[in-house]
Formats: sequence, C-alpha cells, structure tokens
Amino acid sequence: MGNRLSGPLPMVAADAGYSDPPERMGFFTDTSVCIGCKACEVACKEWNEVPEDGISLLGLSYDNTGALGASTWRHVAFVEQPRYAPELHDQLAQVPAAADPASSSATDGQTGSEMRWLMSSDVCKHCTHAACLDVCPTGALIRTEDGTVIVQDDVCNGCGYCVPACPYGVIEKREGDGRAFKCTLCYDRTGAGLMPACATACPTESIQYGPLNELRERAEARLGTLQAQGEERAQLYGNRPDDGIGGAGAFFLLLDEPEVYGLPPDPVVTTRDLPKMWGYAAGAAATVLTCMVGSFLRGRK
Repeated sequence: MGNRLSGPLPMVAADAGYSDPPERMGFFTDTSVCIGCKACEVACKEWNEVPEDGISLLGLSYDNTGALGASTWRHVAFVEQPRYAPELHDQLAQVPAAADPASSSATDGQTGSEMRWLMSSDVCKHCTHAACLDVCPTGALIRTEDGTVIVQDDVCNGCGYCVPACPYGVIEKREGDGRAFKCTLCYDRTGAGLMPACATACPTESIQYGPLNELRERAEARLGTLQAQGEERAQLYGNRPDDGIGGAGAFFLLLDEPEVYGLPPDPVVTTRDLPKMWGYAAGAAATVLTCMVGSFLRGRK
C-alpha cells in the first residue's frame, strides 16, 4: 500500500452534496501498541447494542470473533509468529533480540527461537470510493458530513448487494434479521462532540480518532520512529489517496505485511468498472435495436 503521504484526502462529504462540511474525520489504528485487551470490542458492543457473537474460542489464540461482521464491528486479530525467519535462526541465535515495546514476546522451548504476538483492532475502512454506496438500491448506505459511511438500518431492505461489493468483507447481513450492519464510527457520539466508544475505551491509545489529515501526519512520525528502532517491515496501510479505494477513512500502522493480519494487500473498489460496463451494455443494446429496426424495415419491402 505504500508508506508515504501523497497529498490530502478528497473532500468526500462535499462531493456527496454537503455544503461547507467539516474536516474529514476518521480512525488511525497503531497496531504496534495494541495489547489485545478487546476493550474496543466490548465498548463497541455496549454502546451500539450489537448482539453478542459467541464466546467459544476458535482455536486461534484468544480470538473468539474471527472476523468483522454484522455483530462484530471491531475485531481484534491475534497473530503469533517467529521473530526471526527459520533460515536466519542459526546466525541470529546468539544475537540478543532488540528491545521491542511494540509487541509481546515469548520463547519457544523446542527451537529456542523468539516468538511475538501481532495484534490489531480491525474495523470498517470508511472508503473514499465506497463500492457499498454505489450498489445500494435504497439509499440505506450514506456518506455523512464527516466523510464516514453508515448504514441506515431502518432503510435497509436486506438485498445484500453491499456484502460482495465490499473489498474488505466488512459488511454482513445479520442472521435472523436480514439487514446489513457495520461500524458507524459512532455517528451518534461524534455528532455530540464525543469520541467513538472504541477509541474512548482503548487503554494504550492504539485507536486514535480525529481529523484524517492530522492523523496521517501523526502516523508518519510514528512510522519513522518504529523503523529507526529496527521494525523494517512496519508500514502504513490505507493512508494513500492514490490506492485502489482512494484512501481509507480508517487506516493502520502494521508491523508486517497486510496479508499477515488478514487484510488484502491491494484492495480496489469493486465497482470501478461499472461505468465502462454500462457503456458496453448501452452500445450492445443500441446495436441490437439497430439490427431489429433494419430487419423490420427489410421485411416490409
């Protein structure tokens, strides 16, 4: 996804028809200080009255939710990995590991290799170019004046078009309800001048809320600090307006490649080819109509 800034993010609220909208707001999630406490998950559920989604562990460390969905608007991922690649273990076995405040570590008794946990609180990306908005036939999905994307559950008819349209697999229809649900970035709280529930509950400030351009500058500084400490794979994800979704309204600082966290490396807006496809369809329809008219005229001669 790239690490560096490339200009301000588009004023999506103005493009959506808001006159003189406020500065675009969003999330910056710094996974390097996430401790996996799940306070964000709990706060999100309590404030938004999101149904519980099970307490049985999935066999994936302490992860009981698995992924984002209709009843999981914040999902804390737990990834266990060796600190050093196996092929480098012999050379590095005698080298003390650098102090790493960014992740918890433990020692594997069988190999002697050091392990670490990568933790990340995932959420809807509130895309600049949001395919879910493009395909919603009822207007249930809307862009707010803050630039975020929310579902109006009283307008949703449960068609489900938004589900496959999302490149991140965020939106889901709730079982037993039929309507689609996802993170609203606590629109009711932010409209009253409060921070989203997840950011308020986060004890390490891993989840930060504020003006997106300001958060992007803060993220750049944090990235530079981590890279100077030896975190060579540290990178920003979703911060660039020239990526496949036009930049995310919720972006991340990762300590490894996006795939490690279950994120697509190069997401694209799934409706990017719709204008071209409609053009082809219109051309094909015109050709068929012309042939039909020609055939009709020839038949009358």
